Amino acid sequence: MLSDKTETKKLSSRQKKRLKNREEKRQKFLSMKKEKEESYQKLKAMKKSKQLEESKENKGNNNSRKRKISKQESSEEEEDEDDEELEDESEEDGINEEAESSDEEEVESSDENPQGYTDDNKLWLKPSKRKMDEDVSESEEEDENDSDDDGDDDNMDDDEFDSDEDEEDEDENEDMLPIEKAAKKLNKKQEKDRKLAEAELQTNISEMEKYTLPSGQEIEKESQQPPDLQLILQRIKEVQHVLGDFKGRREPDRTRQDYLDQLIKDLCAYYSYNEFLMEKLVQLFPHEISEFLEANEVQRPVTIRTNTLKTRRRDLAQALINRGVNLDPIGKWSKVGLVVYDSQVPLGATPEYLAGHYIIQGGSSFLPVMALAPQENERILDMSSAPGGKTTHIASLMKNTGVIFANDANKDRAKAIVGNVHRMGITNTVICNYDGRKFPSVMHGFDRVLLDAPCSGTGVIAKDTEVKMNKDEKDIQRCSHLQRELLLAAIDCCDAKSSTGGYIVYSTCSILVDENESVIEYALNKRNVKLVPTGLDFGKEGYVNFERHRFHPNMKLTRRFYPHTHNLDGFFVAKLKKFSNKIPGAEEKTRVATEMADSVNVAEDVKKEVAVKGENQSGEEPVKDNKDTAPGKKDNKKKGSSKWNKKDTAKKTFKPGKFKKFKNNDGKSKQKKKPKSKN
Repeated sequence: MLSDKTETKKLSSRQKKRLKNREEKRQKFLSMKKEKEESYQKLKAMKKSKQLEESKENKGNNNSRKRKISKQESSEEEEDEDDEELEDESEEDGINEEAESSDEEEVESSDENPQGYTDDNKLWLKPSKRKMDEDVSESEEEDENDSDDDGDDDNMDDDEFDSDEDEEDEDENEDMLPIEKAAKKLNKKQEKDRKLAEAELQTNISEMEKYTLPSGQEIEKESQQPPDLQLILQRIKEVQHVLGDFKGRREPDRTRQDYLDQLIKDLCAYYSYNEFLMEKLVQLFPHEISEFLEANEVQRPVTIRTNTLKTRRRDLAQALINRGVNLDPIGKWSKVGLVVYDSQVPLGATPEYLAGHYIIQGGSSFLPVMALAPQENERILDMSSAPGGKTTHIASLMKNTGVIFANDANKDRAKAIVGNVHRMGITNTVICNYDGRKFPSVMHGFDRVLLDAPCSGTGVIAKDTEVKMNKDEKDIQRCSHLQRELLLAAIDCCDAKSSTGGYIVYSTCSILVDENESVIEYALNKRNVKLVPTGLDFGKEGYVNFERHRFHPNMKLTRRFYPHTHNLDGFFVAKLKKFSNKIPGAEEKTRVATEMADSVNVAEDVKKEVAVKGENQSGEEPVKDNKDTAPGKKDNKKKGSSKWNKKDTAKKTFKPGKFKKFKNNDGKSKQKKKPKSKN
């Protein structure tokens, strides 16, 4: 069998080496067998000589001795025949392990012919039954490995090394329990199977034919029928596989854009997104789009935040566990968060909730307050605070000191702030209802400002699935414009001369660059602020280069959070430091405005002077209409009329004699030009 394979296939260097090792082992085995036969012949000769001596001493028992010798010779001949058969089988099957096979033959010979041990210690020289069973089991496993190796020649050396390692492990782990040894062997076998499966999968993928995109007729046929989700999913995987190595797997007459268009179309059909939003997401996650979309189909775990003004996290966790709530700490990055897996009671109706010991809040909403890092006795503004989760978090960090202004433009949503503030025991908060864009005219001079800006919600699609179809380019532009106005207002509310603060934190629950990095870049250009580290130990860095955009190098200090990597809602956090209260370009604008006003006044004065000079040069009063002959208007003109009245009169003046006004007998008015004087 092996010779046929080697003749049909060209042997690689590895296979040649393996065959060479096999041949060396075979030669060693044959030499050992010869030595064994020689020793066996010596033992046989010794036994015969001993038997002859005994026959001389016991002449009366010659017949019995002869029978015994004949039996021994017959058994020896049978053993020789068995050895020859074993040798033939080893040459045909290609025996790999010479040591183990020799040990097995020694065991067999010792069992069949115990007379080989001539001394008195033959009992303890014989192997124990337990070790014999272990050796038999090991030999069976090795035979299975050898059969696998014959099926797959490329892995033979690895299997030999694994068997050697198994023997070493067994020697080292003699003190282990049998169940532990069995578990260890099972794990190794599973790991080996997994590696083989991966290798087989890779070979299948490499040998796969090039994928061809569907033609126009196939697309029309699919459009007329209900969508086949399994077919669409398979096509998505194949297109992604082609895009992974586009140069080697693409069709010659197809461009990358053709594959991207097909991928976007299939993703929209499978996950129910509109094409605009899907294009944006593919740009953000060219290699992880499937993982992101799958994460949006699963709800994020429920998280609660401990109110440290009333209790500790350990006590709260113990109380909720006693009520049948299964929970864990949210992670090392937070000391107040808990993740709830399941609960036998409603979390919004427990006595602890009603007493204000915790609030139900998303884990990603902890991050902006952690980045803000409020200090005690500070003056802080939460510009868009409803429903009050971040406001109460700030108050707990400040230990009810200082002043917090919780503002929200929606009056109905501000009622939720009132309820949460009262329930959580907050006493340092002022709740107000103003448009955030106009808040600098109401109040300014805050130490720190938090702006959790309204956004498109592309990071919380798992909560609001309507975002998949409802958001378009106009909505994104509208949100981006509003966010820029709010961020500039938040910066204007902050005081750069604050001894402890001067920080602004900007956050959104969106993952789009238009609502995050672009807004921060706009603020860096319009105000005297700079980016500083957020203080968050995890999260991905913000984009410095994205598509055609080139942002400030410090944009990498911002942090992005994704559902498929952090198991949190999609979020963006940036921290700004204000270093001057002056607004760049404000002085220039005021100077230009004053210059324009001065130029308008000068132009009006010039017009007045021109009008007065024109009247003086004519030497005659302007013709007045019948309406101007009213007594009231004469008085006004004597007292002095406005510039606008003068302007109107100047328009109505004309030189007398240039036109003649007369009437015909019919009563119709006519105008005739004065004939030119002949000079």
